[in-house]
Amino acid sequence: MSKGWKIIVLLAVVLVACLTVIAIEAQTKIIRRAYDNIVLDNRDHYLPCEKWPTEAEVREIVQQHQDTVQAIKQVNPELVGIDIDTFTCPGKADLTIWYATHQDRLAIERIIGDDTFFGVPYRLHNR
Repeated sequence: MSKGWKIIVLLAVVLVACLTVIAIEAQTKIIRRAYDNIVLDNRDHYLPCEKWPTEAEVREIVQQHQDTVQAIKQVNPELVGIDIDTFTCPGKADLTIWYATHQDRLAIERIIGDDTFFGVPYRLHNR
């Protein structure tokens, strides 16, 4: 095999490898999840808008579980909060829970104890 063909084969292998990584990332968001978790100390649900509950459903669940909302806010008063995001997906909503430290995040995750807040997807954002 000539040098030119070896280069072409190598480029083809690299291209296939890159396309494979892109396809896997598009499906699993493994790189984005790792970056969010390790570098930013964030957590996201990565759900498309069509899988979000309606704004009314989210507001009702938040209202029904005010004890849990207050427990989350008490993790670090004035530095922890919960917002209902109705902007990202009009007509739909999720929760954004913001906090100041990794210890705050761990405490919030213990309080919620699930991948959703009583069925509502949530995002954790270190501010």
